[in-house]
Amino acid sequence: MTVVSNTSPICYLLLINEIDVLPQLYGQVIIPQAVYNELRASGSPLVLQNWIAQPPDWLKIRSVTTQPDTELEQIDIGEREAILLAEQLGISAILLDDKAARRIAIIRGLNVTGVLGILGDAATMGFLDLPAAIERLRQTGVLVSSSLIQSLLERHQNNS
Repeated sequence: MTVVSNTSPICYLLLINEIDVLPQLYGQVIIPQAVYNELRASGSPLVLQNWIAQPPDWLKIRSVTTQPDTELEQIDIGEREAILLAEQLGISAILLDDKAARRIAIIRGLNVTGVLGILGDAATMGFLDLPAAIERLRQTGVLVSSSLIQSLLERHQNNS
């Protein structure tokens, strides 16, 4: 399975040292040029810049060749290009965290997963310790509701 990703899921997984769950869950991850640029920007955390300077084999960088879409102008360029690239390549799965971008992607028929969904799926597969990963995620300052995190932890505990 191949997915297209925006910046934030990659960023947070790198910051909590769980980036290796992406190839374990999805095989190949494709990012648009805008996401590549965001990851390597001088204002990005050094861990992101160093990682993207020598991307792993499972990460591919592609350019968007479709025409701009006015419906997407309200969201960030990385999210916009990720949605367009998924549509361009005929890939139905996309990794996004931003609420507005997620809503648009779902309306356009894409299957959306965010960093919490990735962590939950990885924990279900036995790839990581979910409570520990969530605690490291909280330490990054991620803006996610406590009730959503609690719901994920309870769901995972009930399924294990």
